[in-house]
Order: sequence, then C-alpha cells, then structure tokens
Amino acid sequence: MNTVTYKNVHNHFKINGYHLTKEDLCRIAYSFIKEGADFEQAVGDFLLDWFDDKSYIDMYTSGTTGEPKTIRIEKDAMVKSAIATGDFFGLEPGNKVLHCLPANYVAGKMMFIRSFILGLDMDFVAPSSHPLEYNDKKYDFAAMVPLQAKNSLGKLTNIKKIIIGGVKVHKSLEQELIKLPVEIYETYGMTETITHIAAKKIGEEAFTTLPNVTVSVNENQCLEIVAKNIRDEKIVTNDIVKLISETQFVWLGRFDNVINSGGIKIMPEQVEGKLSTLIPRRYFVNGEQDDNLGEKVVLYVEGEPINIDNSVFDVLDKYEKPKEIIFIPKFKETATGKIMREESKKLVAAN
Repeated sequence: MNTVTYKNVHNHFKINGYHLTKEDLCRIAYSFIKEGADFEQAVGDFLLDWFDDKSYIDMYTSGTTGEPKTIRIEKDAMVKSAIATGDFFGLEPGNKVLHCLPANYVAGKMMFIRSFILGLDMDFVAPSSHPLEYNDKKYDFAAMVPLQAKNSLGKLTNIKKIIIGGVKVHKSLEQELIKLPVEIYETYGMTETITHIAAKKIGEEAFTTLPNVTVSVNENQCLEIVAKNIRDEKIVTNDIVKLISETQFVWLGRFDNVINSGGIKIMPEQVEGKLSTLIPRRYFVNGEQDDNLGEKVVLYVEGEPINIDNSVFDVLDKYEKPKEIIFIPKFKETATGKIMREESKKLVAAN
C-alpha cells in the first residue's frame, strides 16, 4: 500500500460532478482568486496553500475565548485527521457529500481534505444559513453548524450521516434532531486539534474519541488530549469534563467561565442547559462582581426587554438563579457563530 501524502488526490474524488486532478484544482484556484465570489476566493487561497511545497498550513482560531490567533498545522497531520474521520463515520470512496461551510476556517478546509484523500464525490455550495433551501439531492454525509441544521430540519432526511460542530447544539434543537431517522452527531474539537477529535450521537451524553486519540483530566478537571497522529505534545484545554474512560468524556463547561458565588462554584453552561427550552431568545449566563457573594449570577438575553416570569427559574438550584437579567439588543459573535460573552457584555457599558 502506498503511503498517503497531502499531495495525493484520490482517483474517485469529484467536485460538483467532475473528476479533478491536483493540476485541475490548482487551475481552478487561480480562477477563483481572480474572478470568484468571496467564498470562492477563500477556497482558491486554500487550494494553493494545500498544494504548495510547504509541509504546513497557517490557520486562524475563531477567537471564542480570546483574541484570534494564527497556528501552524502540519499537512500530514490533517491527512491523518481526515482518515480518522473516515474510519469513525464509515466513509468510503464515491460517497456523496455536501460541503456547505466556509473555507476560511478549519472545518471547511477539512471537508476538502477528506474528499481529496478519501475519494468523496463532493457538492460544494456557497456557505449560507439555509444550505438545503434549493437542494433536493441525496447525500451520504455532510457537516453543518447548528444554525444550518436548524434551518434545514425539513430536508435533513436527504442526508444519511450529519456532523454538527462549531457551537454546542442547543437542547431545543437536539430535541428536534432526535426525531429524525438520520445518523446525526455532535462533534468536539478546535483548530488546535485539526477539527473534531470526538463525537457523540445526538441525544447521548458522552463523547467518544476518534481512532488514536486518548483523553485525561488535570487537577482542575480540564480535558487533556493526546492525539499522536496529529500533534506530538499533549493538548491542554480549558474545558471541564467528567471523564468516563480514556476514550469517553462528558463536557460540562469552560473553566474560565466558572462563577464562584458565596463559595459555591457554578458552571454557566450547566445553568444554560437547564434553561434551554424555557427562554425564547439567545442568552448566556455570566458571573459579575458582587460585594456580598464575590460573584453573582447574571442572565444576559438578546433582544429588546421582555417579561421573564420567575417560575422559569424553578428548574435551577438556589445558587444558580440569576440575581439580575440584562438585555442586549444584539450579541457579538465570531465568524463561526459563537457568542462572544465578554465582547457582548461591553455593549451594555457602551449604552
């Protein structure tokens, strides 16, 4: 068996119905950069980066928990990540896949790489919040963000397997997805891990790692990842988890979001989960300084003020109940749709 390298393009690979070689893709890249729409220009840049003589690609993190930054990823590691995804989800040469993510970020790049390496028949469309609106084709596999899945509920049965990532799947969306006769997975990962390193079926609690990935926790109960095919060093995250085994974990929340209220540690994400079907707006929970408690729980709600009955908070423990509700006309978010808590809070001060 020949060693797979990043310069290989599988002979089953197709894009929008056409078999294309490495040389074809490079020609298309120049055309996209010169004459294409914005989303095509991003693809053109990626294709030229992928097939150049460098062994790595520089990528940008989304900036969810801090300033966006550039990190360097080895191309061979991205190939191994693509193969791991193929093994985990049973992807085979010739499978029909839908690519509806922007190529600026790692998830969009990885859909191309999986298709090159695994020999997938890929339909590539402009990224939008309604990717299936005018599309009735049948697919074996697709990757989406939660907003795309939410806006495509009526057509998701046209896809056999779907992975959803980028933002945590909201409880109300999860309840809709569970009803569908489709294999749908929520994924866990980040740019540093070259997209997802674990996945779980919608409705399940625990994530299971992909092949050749093991996990542990440190003294803060934060997840640590060993993915030797991807990175030599251990990846230490700020995600608090409940460890089940070296290949399974339950995500609980972010260490940097933990609220210490009167000595009680509260995880905003757990509070948000309990409220998930009870507040008809986007919202998040944050800890704010308080003279008596040290920190108090504050609920931030997107949009104009509305009345939220106190009975809504009956699902929460005593210390989890918000001491204040603040309305923000429009949350700040990253390009991948994640709410930027600190940046959104600054809008209150600005007003």
